[in-house]
Amino acid sequence: MRGTAISSPLAGRCTSPHTKCMHAPDDIDARSALLSLLALTSFKLGNFTLSSGATSDYYIDCRTTTLHAEGGRLTGLAILDLLQKHHLHPHAVGGLTMGADPIVSNVATASAYHALTTPEARLIHGFLVRKAEKTHGTGRRIEGFFEKDAPVLIVDDVCTTGGSTITAIEAARDAGMRVVGVVCLVERQEANGRPAVEEAAKGAPFYSLFTANDVRAEHVKSMPM
Repeated sequence: MRGTAISSPLAGRCTSPHTKCMHAPDDIDARSALLSLLALTSFKLGNFTLSSGATSDYYIDCRTTTLHAEGGRLTGLAILDLLQKHHLHPHAVGGLTMGADPIVSNVATASAYHALTTPEARLIHGFLVRKAEKTHGTGRRIEGFFEKDAPVLIVDDVCTTGGSTITAIEAARDAGMRVVGVVCLVERQEANGRPAVEEAAKGAPFYSLFTANDVRAEHVKSMPM
C-alpha cells in the first residue's frame, strides 16, 4: 500500500467539500490528499473554547473529513500506509467513541480492500470503546473485536491533552488486548499531550499523521489572496 499513487478528485482546490473537485493532480498519495481535505473541511480560524477549557485561535473538527466519503477512504489508506512504513501488524484497530468511530471503520474497510489484491495481507478488524460500560445486555465497554492478547492499534482524531486516547489505551489493555501502536490524525503540539499518551502506551509507538501546524499551513495556502 505504501507509496501507491491514487487519483483523488478532492486533492485539488475546491469551492465546496460536497462537490467533486476538478483539475486535481493525476497522481497524489493518500496522505497529501487527506491533508488537503482536512484543511478545506475541518480547519477553522477564529476564537474557540476547547473541551479542556483553554482558548484557541483555531479549531479542527476531523469528523467532517473522516465522515466524508472521499475523506474516509483517504483516512483508511493513509493509516494503512503508516502501518506498513513502521512494520506494525495489528489484528484490530479501535478507539474511544465517537471521534474514533469513522477512523476505525475506514481502516478496517481499507484493509479488506487491500486483502483483495494482496492475499497475504491481514484483515484489520474494528472495535469501539464506550465512554462508560453498558448497564444492560453484556455490560461490555468494548464493542466489536474482542480477543485476549491480540495486538491492536489505538486511533483518535485530534490529540490535544491526550485524554480520550489514553482512555482507549487503558480500556483495550484492561480487556486483555496488547496495544502495539497509537495513531492520531492531528496532534495539537502546543497542548503537549504527547508525553502523557506515550506514558500510557508503555513503549508502543505514538504517531500522528499531521500536526495542527501542518493543517493550518495548508489551510492558509489555499485561502484566496
